[in-house]
Amino acid sequence: MQEELDFIKEATKESMEKSIDHLDDELLKVRASKATPSMLDSIFVDYYGTNTPLNQVSNINTPDPRTISIQPWEKPMLEVIERTIINSNLGLNPQNNGEMIMINVPALTEERRLALVKQAKHEGENAKISIRNARKEANDEIKKLLKDHFSKDLAHDMEAEIQQMTDAFTNRIDDKLGRKEKDIMTV
Repeated sequence: MQEELDFIKEATKESMEKSIDHLDDELLKVRASKATPSMLDSIFVDYYGTNTPLNQVSNINTPDPRTISIQPWEKPMLEVIERTIINSNLGLNPQNNGEMIMINVPALTEERRLALVKQAKHEGENAKISIRNARKEANDEIKKLLKDHFSKDLAHDMEAEIQQMTDAFTNRIDDKLGRKEKDIMTV
């Protein structure tokens, strides 16, 4: 019986870790104050018929806090990359100079900063929902074991442990959101 409880606890922890990892990925997409190459991580270009991440067909740099430069490894990719960035929903305006693509990242307005904070909080709430779902699944498994003549005390202790884990992961999410909000609101 203890093995089953350990399995439930590990599976729940793993599920909650995945929620945190997903939140980290989503928060990277929420742009704060300066330009970073990771802003283009969601861009995939058609590279000879294969959908390929932009960073696998070019060098992406940030020469200054407001500029992203993209140097494709092959010159014919310039127009493909430019068109893909224009068609993405990132709101960026690429400039093709024939050698590389330059993107000037506009400074964030107060209104845009507040919208980004709202977006970050939305992603945080999705992560919290995912963590609560993992808790519910674990508690449902514990209740199934309880029907199989499992000790009520052990089940109660396990549910308390799962709740502590849930609280710890929720606090981690709140910390990440607080840091991200501070980063976004810093002018």
